[in-house]
Amino acid sequence: MEIKKYIISAMCLIGALSINAQTAMKVLDKTAATVSNKGGAQASFTISGQSMNASGTIAIKGKKFHATTAQATIWFDGKTQWTYMKNNDEVNIANPTESQLAAINPYNFIYMYKNGYNYTMEKKNGNFVVHLTASGKKIQEMYLTIGQKSYTPSQVRYKTAKGWTTIDIRNFKAANLADGMFRFNSKDFPKAEVIDLR
Repeated sequence: MEIKKYIISAMCLIGALSINAQTAMKVLDKTAATVSNKGGAQASFTISGQSMNASGTIAIKGKKFHATTAQATIWFDGKTQWTYMKNNDEVNIANPTESQLAAINPYNFIYMYKNGYNYTMEKKNGNFVVHLTASGKKIQEMYLTIGQKSYTPSQVRYKTAKGWTTIDIRNFKAANLADGMFRFNSKDFPKAEVIDLR
């Protein structure tokens, strides 16, 4: 009889976890749809962790983004990234990895969560808090704080082998952005040294 109770309890727990994961997936799907506004979106952000502290603004459109901080300006057109470092008037060109993109683009999770992650979710202070975990990935763990009514993220915390990074997001709004703003224009920085790291 005790074994039967244990099996029933285990099955109920597995069922509850499965429903929780499905609900978390629906929340992430709705959030991805909100963030992936056809014309684009803009927000302010603050990054802290892994010896990195920066605040700035970001514009996104699909996989493209344009981020500006006091130290640097970054353009990403979906494949190529240009990083202009203000202190030495230098532009680095690279084809970044998924984890490198996540380090500067707080919305990159919308292209990651369907690929090999497990989910759990809780409701806290008017938000959904979705916990993603995965093995064998550079980003092993992630917490997303998402508004229950707006389905916009206010915080992304993720863990790599180097430790935790937190990205706080504010003032999210839909926009109608031109594709040209996601590519570096050398005419705007005529004296900058360009270093191709691809």
